[in-house]
Amino acid sequence: MLPPFRQHGRYRDRVTTDPTAAPVAKRVPTERSHHGDTVIDEYAWLANRDDPDTIAYLTAENAFTEQSTARLAAARETLFAETKSRTQETDLSVPARKNGYWYYTRTVEGQQYGIHCRRPVRAGETDPPLPADGAPLDGEQVLLDGNALAEGHDFFALGTFDVSPDGRWLAYSTDFSGDERFTLRVKDLQTGELLPDEVPNTFYGSAWSADGSTLFYLTVDDSWRPYRVWRHRIGTPASADEIVYEERDERFWVGVELTRSEKFILIDSHSKVTSEVRVIPATNPTGEPAVIAPRRQGVEYSVEHHGHRFLILHNDGAEDFALAYTSADAPGDWVPMIEHSPGTRLEAVDAFANHIVVSLRTGGLTGIRVLPTDGTESYDIDFPEPLYSVGLDSNPEYQTNTIRLHYTSLTTPDSVYDYDLVTREMVLRRRKPVLGGFDPAGYEQHRDWALADDGTRVPISLVCRVGTPRDGSAPCVLYGYGSYEASMDPWFSIPRLSLLDRGVIFAVAHVRGGGELGRRWYENGKLLSKKNTFTDFVAVARHLVKAGWTSAERLVARGGSAGGLLMGAVANLAPDAFAGIVAQVPFVDPLNSILDPSLPLTVTEWEEWGNPLDDPEVYAYMKSYSPYENVAPVRYPAILAVTSLNDTRVLYHEPAKWIARLRAVAPDGDYLLKTEMGAGHGGPSGRYDSWKEEAFITAWILDRLGVSV
Repeated sequence: MLPPFRQHGRYRDRVTTDPTAAPVAKRVPTERSHHGDTVIDEYAWLANRDDPDTIAYLTAENAFTEQSTARLAAARETLFAETKSRTQETDLSVPARKNGYWYYTRTVEGQQYGIHCRRPVRAGETDPPLPADGAPLDGEQVLLDGNALAEGHDFFALGTFDVSPDGRWLAYSTDFSGDERFTLRVKDLQTGELLPDEVPNTFYGSAWSADGSTLFYLTVDDSWRPYRVWRHRIGTPASADEIVYEERDERFWVGVELTRSEKFILIDSHSKVTSEVRVIPATNPTGEPAVIAPRRQGVEYSVEHHGHRFLILHNDGAEDFALAYTSADAPGDWVPMIEHSPGTRLEAVDAFANHIVVSLRTGGLTGIRVLPTDGTESYDIDFPEPLYSVGLDSNPEYQTNTIRLHYTSLTTPDSVYDYDLVTREMVLRRRKPVLGGFDPAGYEQHRDWALADDGTRVPISLVCRVGTPRDGSAPCVLYGYGSYEASMDPWFSIPRLSLLDRGVIFAVAHVRGGGELGRRWYENGKLLSKKNTFTDFVAVARHLVKAGWTSAERLVARGGSAGGLLMGAVANLAPDAFAGIVAQVPFVDPLNSILDPSLPLTVTEWEEWGNPLDDPEVYAYMKSYSPYENVAPVRYPAILAVTSLNDTRVLYHEPAKWIARLRAVAPDGDYLLKTEMGAGHGGPSGRYDSWKEEAFITAWILDRLGVSV
């Protein structure tokens, strides 16, 4: 077997430096053998980012992409300007009340990042005034200015932003490369000074003790798995911090949070199919974590504190989950509250002093159910549109009879409502402004259904301009994801208006592997049923043509991350069904990645994809759909792959290898690779940089669709 990355001179085809010619990656045969199957991977060397040839290749690809799309420069500028002109750049979020303060975030025209602020609640004040121009609230205190923190850096992201219950301390963490390794700091909000407390290489999430003396945080192992919960005493060096809990099972990751009631610290250990929760009284931060219920393989549960009890949302004998409770003083048996109802997926439970609120999903739509604690009957909140997304917004207060909801649809901009749990009155607090004369009445949304190969009906959400023809002539973008039970619920997008206003239909294929139709919809699109995700998407594409929404020559597919795996798979399955494919941070080399337990996320992912290292059936199945393994000498649609060098979730070399193999095996195709050299999984971090990235992709899509800008 050839050792990984070993280079032999006769295979060192140099990367071309001519930006007008498509780069040709060198071929270095690396052997992979599992379960009697031997494969030669000629592009495995690209996984070594320390190899100068790797950076040279990525740089050459970027130069080729820039040269190939140079004619779209004016279109990109136009599209960026459209997004900018429709966005209220100086803006203010709806303030959320917590422990005597209003907390909110502002943006300022010309600045990339948000400014995090608060202002004291004034006597008799139920809601602070919202300046229409997004100006600061009178008397505000700036807690953190992302623009100041980001100065001198090409990338900036916050991991944790957590104010102590007494309002004294702010714990926050920063990432300046995109690799999601954060440095944790503590700020004194009374003096504005940073404490010497500083912890590198932390993960998302934190929790304060009740008195603000102690901060709990997370760190990751070498495989980027959050596995340790630490206890930090404010004012002491990080070297004195203590491990509170360590998760030794590599299938599990951990999280930590303070309950809304501020009574308990929750430590959640979770694999893809099993969970276990521990609690520590927030008034006793040095106490030993107590287990709510020992883990049982295949049983998932989450915990919320409510008065004398813990609420338990679980799937023990309940595929779509049920709600129960147990004693907070002596956790034991689970007492049913909401019985399992097949087809109604209970997704989350939130407790308030006098009400319990359950987030659920039924019939492909999200919903909110209210359970009063006075014994009156529970009820679901009604919403008017046929397609929409609704969920709880920021609700930090426990003692309240009002909850805040976030609502949107394909035609309704992001909206924040306050809902009175007693009177059942819903008041619109704010709808995201869309400037330039946007009128939602000029657009229409539809729900359609495609028939999969096995007879399964697959839902489709569509939005277009009113009057868009149904004769097959309209261009269309079809979006998909289909993994991890993540649902692609309807959402509004300002940049999308640049497509719709040019006559382009935007459609979402709600394929199996997502969670749109409950837990079974997810189960039927994972492990040895994963191919349903791909064939569902192709069925949707064929249906859109058959139903007259579009034609194959005017259809572009788009997806990212696990949705990028979907893009690569359908490119192999049905290259004739699309005029173009956009694959963002695409997971297109899944077999090689899942075979390597040292890579980030691999072991925790085995319950999602299967373990090809130990199971020959899983190995063969994954090999049969892996986009990289199945590149064939056929005519592919034009492909744009976008990735980031510092991505920890889907490593940059997956799309780099994929494009290299496409060029070698199917050389007549039009393939572009664009690598952000200083970003992570989410791409550029600043809002203007993100708009420019979206304008780049949209310009390429419109060009493939034959639509002028």
